[in-house]
Order: sequence, then C-alpha cells, then structure tokens
Amino acid sequence: MVKKALIDNKDAFRGRGRMPLSEHVLKGYGITGSNGERWKQMRRFALTTLRNFGMGKRSIEERIQEEAQFLVEEFSKTEGKLFDPTFLLGCAVSNIICSVVFGKRFSYKDERFLSLLKNITGTLRFMNSIWGMIFFYFHGLLRHIPGPHQKGIQHLTDIKAFIQERVNKSMSTLNPDSTRHFIDCFLVKMQQDQQNPASEFHNKNLVGSTMNLFFAGTETTSTTLRYGFLTLLKYPQIQAKIQDEIDHVIGDRCPSAEDSTKMPYTEAVIYEIQRFSDIIPTGLPHCTTEDVSFGGYTIPKGTDVFPLLTTVLKDPEQFPEPELFSPDRFLDDKGAVKRHAALLPFSAGKICFVLKEELLSRETTHSLLQNLILVVG
Repeated sequence: MVKKALIDNKDAFRGRGRMPLSEHVLKGYGITGSNGERWKQMRRFALTTLRNFGMGKRSIEERIQEEAQFLVEEFSKTEGKLFDPTFLLGCAVSNIICSVVFGKRFSYKDERFLSLLKNITGTLRFMNSIWGMIFFYFHGLLRHIPGPHQKGIQHLTDIKAFIQERVNKSMSTLNPDSTRHFIDCFLVKMQQDQQNPASEFHNKNLVGSTMNLFFAGTETTSTTLRYGFLTLLKYPQIQAKIQDEIDHVIGDRCPSAEDSTKMPYTEAVIYEIQRFSDIIPTGLPHCTTEDVSFGGYTIPKGTDVFPLLTTVLKDPEQFPEPELFSPDRFLDDKGAVKRHAALLPFSAGKICFVLKEELLSRETTHSLLQNLILVVG
C-alpha cells in the first residue's frame, strides 16, 4: 500500500505535508519543505549538482575515504578502552556534507563546527519531544509566546545563521569559472537567472536547500552507522564474517566503492542494518494534491499523509521473523546479493529530492558503511 501510494499514485501524494518548525524558520523555502514549481526547480538542481560533484563517483568517494581515515585515527586514540562513538560518527558524517556544500571539512574540535552539530542534534531532539509534538499542533499560537519550545526554534535559527554566514563568505570569493561546492553552483545559477522573474534561485532557497542537505544526510547516516556498530557488537559471528571478507578483498588498503561488488555478505549486512534500524518509522509527511480514492477511502485534497515505513520494514510477509537480524535474507542461494522491493528505509517516490536509490541519505550511508566497516575488526 505504501508503494501504491508513493509510486503508483505519486502525483496525488507528492505534496509535502506540514512541518511547522521548518515552515516557521524557512518559510517554505528550500527542497524538503517546498511544493509546486519551487520544489521542482530546487529538486532538479540538487539532483544535477550532486551528481556533477561526484555523487557515487570518485570525487565524493575520495572525500568519504579521507574522512573515514580521520575517524579511524580518532578511534585509535581510545587505545582499546570503552567509548561511545556517537559524537565521532556525527562529526565524520557532517564533515562529508560540509565538504559537498562548503568545500571543506572541519576539525572535530572546531568551535563553529561543534556548534553546528549541537544545533542539529538539539533541533531533532526537540522535534521528537513532547514539546515538539505540542508545537506541531499549536504552532500558530506557541511561536509568539515564551516557553521551552523557543529553544527548539533557536536551534534551527542558529543553523540558518551559520549557513548564511558560509553563503556570504562564498559570495565574496566566488569564481563562476571554478565552482568549489554546492553553494558556489547555486550562486552561479542565481547570477544566470537574474533576469528571470519566475526563477526560484535566490538566497532564501539557497539557505533552505543547504539546510535540507544537512538534515537529509547527517542524522540519518550517523544514526544508521551507530545502529550498525551496535548490531555488530551484539552479533560477533556476523562481525567475524565481515572481517573475513575484508581481509580477503581489501586487506590493508583503503576500501573503495568498487569493492562492494566483491563483498556480497558485507553488502547484505548493510541492507539488513538499514531495514533493522528503521530510523524513520513514520517517514516524512506527504500531502495529497487532489481528491483521491485509495484503499476504499476518499482522501480529500490537502490531507497530510504519513507513510508508515516501519510497517513495510517489519512486515512478516515481506521479511520473515522481522525482529531477527539476518543478513542472509538479502543473499540468494549462490551467496550473491539480492535486492528486496520492500527495502524502503528512506521512503520512495518523487517527494524525495533525489529519486529512488539515489537518495542522498542512502548513498552516503552506504558509502560510509562500506568504508567505515574497516574498523570493526
């Protein structure tokens, strides 16, 4: 039913549902929270630009490999003692997004970088808190009065200010003939479209789109990695099989994306981590763009719809014994990787600003897992 709605009836369900906190701070600009022509222009630009900057190609792979080495160095400093990798994983993933949108990585001790991470975490914690739920329903009133919810609003506002600061810096050093990152590409497009009154390429959409990239790629990826390492701790026999595959295919060199085709078991583990972790159980809200008859019901235009991804990832008819962590479900009789139509960890359809398997969050997660898995042994 989820695929029938999001893919077979994609035009009727492609609207973006309400996200009051984002709407309050970004005013409907950017990719994730926009609709109509604005959404089409922003999504198309993000798709093209990310691909040109090496999404799935060597340039982004080199950035991931570089950051993976910094992360391994930080891990090695613990000298075998127990430690919580949450902070370091967040730094590594955020730095890859920073490399794409800002053209640089930050030291894990950089105060501005740490402030950015703190505000991203604070925003997400607020959205998943009781006050976040209250704000969702009563934002029209609450945004004008003091209370704990104002701290959540401030977190997102501070992220917006940080990105605006980076945009201003990029603007002052921009060379249209030599773009360095996502922001540069957007600024060049703004210059090209100056005489187009219908253009959506302006500062508000630039800041909004950049913020969307951070939230799409940072928290989802770091959470998936955290679940992955936790799972490998619980199942040492699975970890041992991965290590054997690493020793056989990779050895002591740095992993690359090409290795994935020779490591079916590791690939299957990554798919199972994405299914098992179920990090976005309700998906992002969609909205019907027209009256639609669906599943025996009539859903009026403008209705918020939440695709419950957890019902897909934990469906016993699709995945027998869904509460069991079993990478073998993604392997065929010959030990080769097999994809599963019900593997929808980040939803499906055109509401996502990168189509289907090319989702930023999935690709970044997959590449990072493939590279970072090196440290499990």
